[in-house]
Amino acid sequence: MRPKELKHWTAGITHLMSQPDGHARLCALGHWLQAVCPVDHFVLFVYEGNHRPLALFDTFPADKRAIYVDDYQRGPYLLDPFYLACTRQQAPGLWRLRQFAPDHFYLGEYYLTYYQQTGLAEEVAFFVHLGDGAMAVLSLMRASSRCAFSREELQWLECAQAVVEQVVATAWQLRQAQQPRPEQDLDFKIREAFEQFGARTLTSREQEIVQLLLRGHSSASVAEQLGISPGTVKIHRKNLYAKLGIGSQAELLGLFIRELTTS
Repeated sequence: MRPKELKHWTAGITHLMSQPDGHARLCALGHWLQAVCPVDHFVLFVYEGNHRPLALFDTFPADKRAIYVDDYQRGPYLLDPFYLACTRQQAPGLWRLRQFAPDHFYLGEYYLTYYQQTGLAEEVAFFVHLGDGAMAVLSLMRASSRCAFSREELQWLECAQAVVEQVVATAWQLRQAQQPRPEQDLDFKIREAFEQFGARTLTSREQEIVQLLLRGHSSASVAEQLGISPGTVKIHRKNLYAKLGIGSQAELLGLFIRELTTS
């Protein structure tokens, strides 16, 4: 970024912070970040305890929102590397999706069946701790027609972390004051469906393997996660496929999603 552009970008902070709290300031934040690098879509999810992800802000047209938000909230978020990082209380900062993705993520059925529908080439996100176990993830998405985020762009985005944290935290406080969330919501049912998937048919070990397969792990990665041999995983995998009446990982994900929508 040249000195003139830098001056314009830093002056933009004053305009940004002068906007009303909430949606208006989040919109301004998106425009401000666009001065660093082109972004096709923004979405801000809050992951909080036993709740489904809350879409606090997004820039999607209606047709794309149906995929990125509505479909995502119905259950695929349980397999999302960003969501899983939040459950591990990932440190604040700017992170690339590929940093958290399992070894077979881009060959796995979550990517092929759900994520690929988004048409994204890359996704990076600001992680912001909100207190009381809640975490916000502001995703910056690029469509496949664009190239990946460059090292220079990522360096400039990292410089924006403090501003992003302040704007996002303020928006969350406003949301909590205006629309407090119930102690329980559909997330309990979704989590239960995931944890109990195949419980009537599979052994506890086979259920563990299914959950890792759904999240994009290969047999080798499953073996490493569970401390067993790859050969043992393959035997379990063959057995659980037979018990569920399926023949592939694609059918496994399809069966899981069907259970979610009918439960």
